Amino acid sequence: MDRATFKILLATTLIVAGTGAAMAKGGDRQPASFEELDADGSGEITTEDFAVLRENNFAEIDADGDGAVTQDEFTAAMADRAASRAAATFNRLDADGDGILSRDVLENRGRGDRRGERMLNRFDSDNSGGLSADEFDEARARIAERRKGDKRGSGRNRN
Repeated sequence: MDRATFKILLATTLIVAGTGAAMAKGGDRQPASFEELDADGSGEITTEDFAVLRENNFAEIDADGDGAVTQDEFTAAMADRAASRAAATFNRLDADGDGILSRDVLENRGRGDRRGERMLNRFDSDNSGGLSADEFDEARARIAERRKGDKRGSGRNRN
């Protein structure tokens, strides 16, 4: 394996392992620390460490420890991770720590302007103040073009 390929493989592995470790520690989206990735505490991150992290991740999902993951186990694990991420996001948005989020905070969380109004202004080609079905379809096509390769798609079908 050449040096460039090794570097790409190492970077990809670090990202994947870091994401798994971050999710396992509560979904706070912080990159995994060196200590978390150095699973055996040897002072070096090795392929063996990644094997341990993968095994630990699988063991977390395989709730009954039978070596296989059922749909119920997988769904429960993903729900737990989603709940952890949601709690971390809520705590980040709750600047005053009162356990309550205002409508304004929820509607504008990290987006500045309101997205709907920006979309109308951007894609309302006839300046009517709204989007016709044709303008909407054109907007979806332009967004899809920008997201080439993005597996999220461009929204729901209207049909």
